[in-house]
Amino acid sequence: MPGILTKSLILPSGGKLKNRIAKAAMTEGLADARNRATDRHATLYRRWAEGGAGLLITGNVMVDRRYLERPGNVAIDGAQTDEQLDRLKRWSAASREAGADIWMQISHAGRQTPKIVAKEPVAPSAVALGLPGGQFGSPRALTGAEIEEVVARFANAASVAKRTGFSGVQVHAAHGYLISEFLNPRANLRDDDWGGPLENRARLLMRVIKEVRAQVGSGFPLSVKLNSSDFQKGGFSPAECLQVASWLNEAGVDLLEVSGGSYEQPAMMDLDGLEARYEETKRDTTRAREAYFLTYAEEIRSAVKMPLMVTGGFRSRAGMEAAVSAGACDIVGIARPLCVDPDLPKKLFSGDIDIAPSYEKLMRLGPGVFGPNSGVDLFKALNGFSIMAFFYENIFRLSKGRDAAERMTLLPAFLKYQMGEARKAKALER
Repeated sequence: MPGILTKSLILPSGGKLKNRIAKAAMTEGLADARNRATDRHATLYRRWAEGGAGLLITGNVMVDRRYLERPGNVAIDGAQTDEQLDRLKRWSAASREAGADIWMQISHAGRQTPKIVAKEPVAPSAVALGLPGGQFGSPRALTGAEIEEVVARFANAASVAKRTGFSGVQVHAAHGYLISEFLNPRANLRDDDWGGPLENRARLLMRVIKEVRAQVGSGFPLSVKLNSSDFQKGGFSPAECLQVASWLNEAGVDLLEVSGGSYEQPAMMDLDGLEARYEETKRDTTRAREAYFLTYAEEIRSAVKMPLMVTGGFRSRAGMEAAVSAGACDIVGIARPLCVDPDLPKKLFSGDIDIAPSYEKLMRLGPGVFGPNSGVDLFKALNGFSIMAFFYENIFRLSKGRDAAERMTLLPAFLKYQMGEARKAKALER
């Protein structure tokens, strides 16, 4: 159906998105040593807004400075000074002035807090990440009082987002961060009200949604990013996702973004973890199609009425139009290609291009850190991080007002990224 990607979408809360393409969340790493927004956030998001996407979702804005996803995260922790609020206002205004809605993604890293930020992260239970290399410390289990504090922190961050001009919020409940850890029975071994049956494991998410809605009101868009599956045997399953999606639908969520995976099983990047990817049902169609999680979204669509967004793998305009026309999703999320070509949405709308750069093409831009068949777990993990460094480096370039680099050798990019993260961690004002 020609032109369907340019059609607007009315959200249950009454909000309106001008088209069907969203810039999905990508961690920026641009905050200062006090985890405050900077002018580089405004430069970056103005550039993405000018590229034509109707919705921009920020990268992780953390609700607790002690537990960051990376040292350069923006964090909203407690009361904000006028200067902190003004910095956030400049960030949101840059997007809105260029014609895009901007939603703040609020998150808690949980046990996926790197050791350079916190030697002892927190989690639902004292279950360490199954990754080599020692980048993540062994977590301690949160107390019941601390879990209640986490709920309050999410509500506070959402309130600040609304006050500073962001046009919506997204609660990050995917990719192995704290809320996702509570949903995951492999990471959540609790035997209290926060663990065990799915209703208990989902309690943190549902409490956060309730308190966030109470803070922002009924007319403010509220989204959730949820794993369709953890893709690990014994992890959060597609059947459990369907049930949680139904609960979120009843709670009045405006947009559910369907994703999957975690650091241990990075399905969201179409990479394999150290253990074989586990799927309860053989899903050849998922890999045959462009979008990694579209089959799961189709199943969720049969159970809920709220709008759905799918991110991961979309590259062709025909594939995007087909997914929206068929009702499998309402919003197409694009992430990594926008690090290379921020004008991609406009080019797709105009017909100037039919297919975005593919992930496979980007991987061929330079050699990886280690050979793809090394067979060593540590090397396999480092290859994934080196590929991501290509995109991080282009985010840095765009945030400085420069053009993206279409070619980059991955080893130097990886080393530059690692050294930069170490410097930012050392500079953090605790």
